Amino acid sequence: METMYLTHPSCRLHEMGSWHPESPQRLDAIADQLLVSGLMPFLAEREAPAATREAILRVHSAGHLDSLRARLPAEGYCSIDPDTMMNPHTLEAALHAAGAGIAAVDAVMGGQAANAFCAVRPPGHHARRDQAMGFCFLNNVAIAAQHAMQAHGVQRLAIVDFDVHHGNGTEDAFAGDERVLMCSFFQHPFFPNSGTQHPAANMVNVPVPAYTDGAAVRALVRDDWLPRLEAQAPELILVSAGFDAHREDDMGQLDLVEADYTWITEQVMEVAQRHAQGRVVSMLEGGYNLSALGRSVVAHIRALTKL
Repeated sequence: METMYLTHPSCRLHEMGSWHPESPQRLDAIADQLLVSGLMPFLAEREAPAATREAILRVHSAGHLDSLRARLPAEGYCSIDPDTMMNPHTLEAALHAAGAGIAAVDAVMGGQAANAFCAVRPPGHHARRDQAMGFCFLNNVAIAAQHAMQAHGVQRLAIVDFDVHHGNGTEDAFAGDERVLMCSFFQHPFFPNSGTQHPAANMVNVPVPAYTDGAAVRALVRDDWLPRLEAQAPELILVSAGFDAHREDDMGQLDLVEADYTWITEQVMEVAQRHAQGRVVSMLEGGYNLSALGRSVVAHIRALTKL
């Protein structure tokens, strides 16, 4: 079985201004690097469907979804906060970004793909039940996780988040839910200034200071993540794949390189092989230096495909 690659044209139409780092060019950079690497022919490309209202309401309130629809501008921008804006295409892009995770879960649970990578935007892991924030409108990974449990009967699930920022929205969605283990590291102190205050037992939060390097991250994955992942024995692993911890990315101050993303992905894959029949669904979160993002996603997908 192949690695499935999901995206949608609307994900390139959402934009928040020419100055904004969370830009459509992020997806272009990924596509360009995948072509140059020679990996694209080995991926099963699929256009992501839109998430249904039912699937979204497993994570978000009806008021939140309706508010996004009501605030959608006919032209120009609607500001959610100083860093998060909607243009006329934002809601469609968000629906397809969330739908990509759902379709990827269906594919790997149904045996149509070994694993999947969703090249989608806007990202999702900061989106809370009633709040869009941090460039995020709908929590893509949380919606995919709920779909896996509700539609496929998954009883033990893991979410791995290696973005430079803490996935506060995902933690809010699953704190205290023993079916879900969430493992993350994140720069601290840093936006969104969460994840360190008495996390629930199913949250493996590892805050790290600025300038933490790949060797230190590998050690925390070995010491903190892997024992908990083994104990969880997940039937499916979802990845919030943010690449803004790369040393070339000015969004954060961590010091990872492509080889570190390869290694982390390989560890996740080994756990998935032992417990989840290899089932991994990875969804793009951050990563704003275009060159570093493209190279890092290639490293990540190369590990998923084992090529």
